[in-house]
Amino acid sequence: MSIGQKYPGGIKYIVWNEAAERYSYYGMRSILVIFLTQYLMIEKNTALADYHMFAGLCYFFPVIGAYISDRFWGKYKTILWLSIVYCIGHLFLAIFEHSYTGFYAGLMLIAVGSGGIKPCVSAHVGDQFKPEQKELLKKVFDLFYFMINFGSFFSTMITPWTLKAYGPGVAFGVPGILMAIATFIFWLGRNDFVHIPPTGKVPHGTGAVLLSAIKNFSKRGDNGILGGALVDHPQGSVDDVKAAFGVIKIFAGVSVFWALFDQHGSSWVLQAKEMNLDVNIFGAQMSLLPSQIPSLNPIMVMILIPIFTFGVYPFFENKLKIEMTPLRKMGAGMFVAALSFVIVAIFQYTLDGGTQLSVLWQVIPFLIITMAEVMVSITGLEFAYTQAPRSMKSTIMSMWLLTVFFGNMITAYISKINVFDGGNFFMFFAALMAVFALFFAYVAKSYQMKNYMEK
Repeated sequence: MSIGQKYPGGIKYIVWNEAAERYSYYGMRSILVIFLTQYLMIEKNTALADYHMFAGLCYFFPVIGAYISDRFWGKYKTILWLSIVYCIGHLFLAIFEHSYTGFYAGLMLIAVGSGGIKPCVSAHVGDQFKPEQKELLKKVFDLFYFMINFGSFFSTMITPWTLKAYGPGVAFGVPGILMAIATFIFWLGRNDFVHIPPTGKVPHGTGAVLLSAIKNFSKRGDNGILGGALVDHPQGSVDDVKAAFGVIKIFAGVSVFWALFDQHGSSWVLQAKEMNLDVNIFGAQMSLLPSQIPSLNPIMVMILIPIFTFGVYPFFENKLKIEMTPLRKMGAGMFVAALSFVIVAIFQYTLDGGTQLSVLWQVIPFLIITMAEVMVSITGLEFAYTQAPRSMKSTIMSMWLLTVFFGNMITAYISKINVFDGGNFFMFFAALMAVFALFFAYVAKSYQMKNYMEK
């Protein structure tokens, strides 16, 4: 039975749109740091900083996209118009391959488009389903996650080869064509979608509560720093904002995780470039490209999720009698992420000492950082949703996306100031992650878990 027959009519358009869009995004990003260093001849540390600045902005604009969608345009129009901006950004990358200004303008347009539609797509999917179709909705989100990793793997394998064989114009142009196809597919579904109108101004929203708290600060009484908001808003709205602040404190430590994780597409790629890329895999001799190595991540994600769900977590809970709460999973994942950077630092010290290493050694830190991703990223989404009151779910999810933004800003800054060289660069991030993992454990210890799951 086809998706169109089994699911709401608009779903088939959204799913294929997601597949093409994710391929275009990961394909473009897979070759970005190599293009900046080899084609635009940008110095290594500046290229790393620019890569992470771009990656961070892709997770800053979701906050703006969500606001525009909720207040003014609605999800469909926001996705459609910002997808066109996204396509124009790809076009800029393809035609301005020799222009620093034009190329960076393209990156900014992609950040606006990609980031702006990010919070709207999954919400638009949910809008298509009726309350009695919860099981179908879960299957669609599983399919979404598969599409993301499927697109990431193939685009990360194919796009670096396209860059080498046909040059940057074609390598950036093909993802742009796929994004245009994704936008066209989405437009085709306009008459089949369920369209939820924007809410307009929310009188007791987060911003309104915070402004009232500041304005009436002297009247806060015994109700804490937000007590002054009670002058203009009901107790429930103020309590919801308080709950959100509790979650945000937890998120502070997560930002540093992203400062490490997103380097598997930047600094780790540059390290792979220094390694021996001629490898023998199961008797087959092949020559890999450094930008292809990050394709290990999506494959490992799909393998590790069931292993952790049905093996690792039950072992700790049933055999070792350690309850694997979301906060414990996330805290452990941060220490695991730090370990991956210790290993990468050792590789870099070895390379800088004149000893050649096979790129296959990077399989080890990739496996470890992907384990950390499963523990931190996937668990963090669950934590963000369950700990957010109904009125604050969009706000909390935006805050979760902002942890990725702040993490990439940290990496961009450290790369830009160029204080650490070689293995010391990676060791710094390992130490930083360990310190923030301890901070996370301290904050998490006093956090009271709540249950705001929808009935």
